[in-house]
Amino acid sequence: MADILDVPAGRRPTEQSEAHTGRIILISLVAALGGFLFGFDTSVINGTVGALETQFAASSWALGLAVSSALVGSAIGALFAGSVADRFGRTRTMIMASDLFIISALGSGLAFSLWDLSFWRLVGGLGVGAASVVAPAYIAESAPAHLRGRLASLQQLAIVVGIFVALLGDFAIARAAGSASSPGWFGITAWRWMFFSGLPPAILYGVGALFIPESPRYLVAKGREEEALRVLRDIEGDTAPSKLVEIRRSVRQDRRPLLADLKGGRFGFLPIVWIGIVLAMLQQFVGINVIFYYSSVLWQAVGYSEQSSLLITVITSVTNILTTLVAIACVDRLGRKPLLLIGSAGMALTLGLLAYLFGNAPMDALGKPVLQGSAGTTALIAANLYVVFFGFSWGPVVWVLLGEMFPNRIRALALSIAAMAQWVANFAVSASFPALKALGLGWAYGLYAAAAVFSLFFAIRFIKETKGRELESM
Repeated sequence: MADILDVPAGRRPTEQSEAHTGRIILISLVAALGGFLFGFDTSVINGTVGALETQFAASSWALGLAVSSALVGSAIGALFAGSVADRFGRTRTMIMASDLFIISALGSGLAFSLWDLSFWRLVGGLGVGAASVVAPAYIAESAPAHLRGRLASLQQLAIVVGIFVALLGDFAIARAAGSASSPGWFGITAWRWMFFSGLPPAILYGVGALFIPESPRYLVAKGREEEALRVLRDIEGDTAPSKLVEIRRSVRQDRRPLLADLKGGRFGFLPIVWIGIVLAMLQQFVGINVIFYYSSVLWQAVGYSEQSSLLITVITSVTNILTTLVAIACVDRLGRKPLLLIGSAGMALTLGLLAYLFGNAPMDALGKPVLQGSAGTTALIAANLYVVFFGFSWGPVVWVLLGEMFPNRIRALALSIAAMAQWVANFAVSASFPALKALGLGWAYGLYAAAAVFSLFFAIRFIKETKGRELESM
């Protein structure tokens, strides 16, 4: 990680600059813990679904509500997180999100019905939504311009690591107990331990937020310039005073943003806000969460057993982690827009191939597609290549851009709107996949391929490069 986040070529690191770089990496890692909980909380329920259905004799729609309630909470949390962060500060909002994660983990693990479980999941979703807004905003506002892209990419890295840890933890707990429905340690059912496993990282996130400095831009906006200067000296070094002057000049032109500040043009919002909304929604419309939520359908269609399908899903999540590391290494060297363009083209090709393979696959007696021989191997390779293309492009780069692209005066609020749109899109894609699957997997992957093609043209037309630019110039 130290090599990946090293000072770019052409800059000679000194002991002082290395100390400042180490400091900003540390505080960015703490902020990115929210991303870890984001990935963990939305994925941990995967291992509990079968046990919950049995425990509470749940109907499919009630079970679906319990699973998706976190996404609903995430949309609500994202919507209000920006105004909360502007009023109380970035680090206090992190602490609030940590409290919501802790409450959700305890409540979900102690749930006595599917209805109160849905409520506790919704509470956790509020924390997820808040973390999805405050982490990229905090990192973007605290990081030096030459490191900002890589540090903001830590948010996506933390998300995919959280997904991996949740899946691996579910597997380990179920294996130790015999199944998710079996008694585990101290006679407590294994699925309850799966929810309880979210407590340690939630507590660590809250404790960590107590020890990192507040965003210097927030401090200047609140008139706390001496504190802001101390933070900037830790981050920027000798250039801190001139940086403070830039921030002061920018903040003086601003005031607390209102929804009315986002309005403009013929379509309700300012063009930059619409660009952020569409960017965030396209990240989901290309179908990435289908790969992680419903991948067993794909792998079993290729002929793998259910247990092997779970193992492949874990391997896919590792692939996602590795490609996110590639993005961190490249985002400040190649830029944001080139990565998006390469990712869109790759996703369009791989999803188009999956749509073709499943659209032309023969059906078995149960009406499920069957891919045999080279078709099955090709689908397996295409699906993993799709994750690779997403993992180094639209996965991390969208969060980088959302933290950078908005003017200072509307950043937190605009990011909240975009993040809410992302969660609504996540819910729409996840909830619609079973119905699309009934029509045929070819149709489903065809729609995601069309979204990837659109994302390519959207990035070409509307995305402006932000590499190396100061936030005050946005």
